[in-house]
Amino acid sequence: MMHALVVDDDPGIRWVLGRVLEEEGFTVHMAGNLEEATTERAAQRPDITFLDVYLPDGNGMQALESGNFDMPVVILTAETTFDHAAQAYQVGAMEYLPKPFDLDEVRSLARRVLPSQAPAERAATQGQEIIIGRSPAMQKLFRTLGRVAASDLTVLITGESGTGKELVARALHERSRRASQPFIAINTAAIPADLLEAELFGHEKGAFTGAEKMRAGRFEQADGGTLFLDEIGDMPAPLQAKLLRVLEEGKVQRVGSNQARTVNVRLLAATHQNLQVKINKGEFREDLYYRLNVIPVHIPPLRERRDDIKELAEYLLQLSADELGMPPPILLNDALELLKRHDWPGNVRELRNVMRRLAVLTPGATINLSDVALALGNDANTDQETESLPNAVTRCMREYINQLGYAKAIDMHQHLLEQVEPPLLMLALEQCHGNQLKVSDMLGLNRNTVRKLLRKYNIDPNYFKGP
Repeated sequence: MMHALVVDDDPGIRWVLGRVLEEEGFTVHMAGNLEEATTERAAQRPDITFLDVYLPDGNGMQALESGNFDMPVVILTAETTFDHAAQAYQVGAMEYLPKPFDLDEVRSLARRVLPSQAPAERAATQGQEIIIGRSPAMQKLFRTLGRVAASDLTVLITGESGTGKELVARALHERSRRASQPFIAINTAAIPADLLEAELFGHEKGAFTGAEKMRAGRFEQADGGTLFLDEIGDMPAPLQAKLLRVLEEGKVQRVGSNQARTVNVRLLAATHQNLQVKINKGEFREDLYYRLNVIPVHIPPLRERRDDIKELAEYLLQLSADELGMPPPILLNDALELLKRHDWPGNVRELRNVMRRLAVLTPGATINLSDVALALGNDANTDQETESLPNAVTRCMREYINQLGYAKAIDMHQHLLEQVEPPLLMLALEQCHGNQLKVSDMLGLNRNTVRKLLRKYNIDPNYFKGP
């Protein structure tokens, strides 16, 4: 008889997991904290453990890392970032299961248990990531990254422009054994073909016109660390052959030199193009493709993971508000729905820019449908008639107060005033290009009052000045 241990302080989760595991033929044991888990583990010797991270008496991830569980462990967590996924694998988890989880996936994990399985080699946790997403596509991506991050395997990252390919590459580097060494990134499409060879491999003094001194190339700069070649699909054919030779021999030769230099570099590459199509057209070397495509990683476009838009938008809005030194506006439900309907041809990069625009220009404490439509440059998406300012203020304040959910009385007048004043000041600064005298005239306030308000809300008028 196979035994399973479920460790979670939520009785509902224990019940659901227990029922599924019993259907799979397991005898299930329950624990609500680490102390109970230790007792059950010693008494029952489970074949698999489903372990929550945040428990009343400690952290499940830390308990796993310390060696308290000597069987296959599935980490349960509400966190949905790559950082968390990678850490789970690095401390020895068999798998990482985000909440809310798919019961079919629980069944699949339970069926994978074999007596010979053991926790993976543990590694130190390094870095912080902002790659987030609850969608199945992103969770699949997190699992792949978590498994390969600590290795030296070459990874080919594909995805549309703006999906975050360089961010993924940096995450892989920061989770690898090379994290303390250089991470060098180069966009091969952004450098003229006649200069790209010297940029990659370096050059000697006098090697060509303008080479006034010796310069080490990006491979040498990344020695011991990671080199990220973005838009690899645009690399000229002659350089593809030289890159292949470097990958095979581990040596580079500067332009104008006869001496080969050994380099120890982990290569990560990325492209938004279909390399198989370019191979068929004779535009990309098939042998180089196979050297690069050791571990393929695909980042899905934002339109294919719309369930992630809310979490991403709120996170990016918070970042933008932090840059301005102010609380972020609240993203109202109708505004969020419009964000979800947008196709995002520029993917996460476009979403980041839209949220920055909203943080700066939204004239209120909330972001509504009209605000988002304006930020997207499409008033037609609002699907509603233009409402008066008093009606818009009333509607937004009602929803804002409802979302606050205060259980006790507060100074609501002062609270709302402090929500409205910062965006009003920033809107005026934006209109007046940071000129405080013009802002004073526009708002009908004394210039000293404007200065006090800017200090109070930590708003820098220079942020709004033009070039």
